[in-house]
Amino acid sequence: MVSSLHWLATGVYKRLRLKIQHFKMKAFSIYVVLGILSVSYCSTIPKPGEEDHKNRVHDKKLSESPHEEEGEHNNDYDHEAFLGREEAKTFDQLTPEESKERLAILVEKIDKNKDGEVTEEELKEWIQYVQKRYITTDTDRMWKDHDIQGDTLVWEAYKKRTYGFEDDHNDENSPNFSYKDMINRDERRWKAADKNKDGKLDKTEFSDFLHPEEAGHMRDIVVQETMEDIDKDKDGFISLEEYIADVYDEDEEDEDEDYPHDGTPDWVESEKVQFKSHRDKDKDGKLNAEEVMEWIIPQDYDHSESEAQHLVFTADENKVR
Repeated sequence: MVSSLHWLATGVYKRLRLKIQHFKMKAFSIYVVLGILSVSYCSTIPKPGEEDHKNRVHDKKLSESPHEEEGEHNNDYDHEAFLGREEAKTFDQLTPEESKERLAILVEKIDKNKDGEVTEEELKEWIQYVQKRYITTDTDRMWKDHDIQGDTLVWEAYKKRTYGFEDDHNDENSPNFSYKDMINRDERRWKAADKNKDGKLDKTEFSDFLHPEEAGHMRDIVVQETMEDIDKDKDGFISLEEYIADVYDEDEEDEDEDYPHDGTPDWVESEKVQFKSHRDKDKDGKLNAEEVMEWIIPQDYDHSESEAQHLVFTADENKVR
């Protein structure tokens, strides 16, 4: 996949060169275009210490693929963030010639003011558009899959469609009892998404239920679910050991013959440093809910802006080389 994208990027560059020269674009702008088209080569620049931790909720808005995988950049992250998840899958099935045509059209769409230059701001706006398109499409698909009464969906209808039963899942004799924790967690999120507390979700509320990381009033639920996933000893905090266990499975590493190693990888040690120096604000050796929120939903950090800056930076790096 990487080699084919590199080839098609080179081809599109040759195809667009005359047009670029026609617009008298700066050299930097040429390489921005090349950088965009070669997104699968890019190495993402996350916020310091923001390695993926098994695809935590916050990163999902750019890509289902992990931002980094075991300390190494995952090229699919840029690919999906730039193209969109479904579009990225489509591109994987195209021939190089078809991909060249599609990418050439895409670059023209990103250049909103039609000045022949793809700016950082235009990249940011495009990535935000891709995010919103995915959420809208996913919500539409799920909405149509349920029994909508009027313009709302009730909890019991959602539970029946999702889990297959209407009876009390807390009853030990219920077929749903084995799903008790999952259903209770869904119901808690459902109630948080129900802003007017009428027991039903309209389409906007349903979108918040499906994608809580996108809604300000769902932030506490996102943190709570994250802590429940990682806090194995259920003491209400995330210890350093739990933090590392969320991203590093030593048993899986030992079974991975493709990536042999001796001892603990360096990136795991780096994660420990990040925990102690960046995550654990009060230096008590564990993360509380407030510290987890700062980790997964930082208020001073925009993933779309960071990704746009990264693509421009990488394109400029390629120019210098």
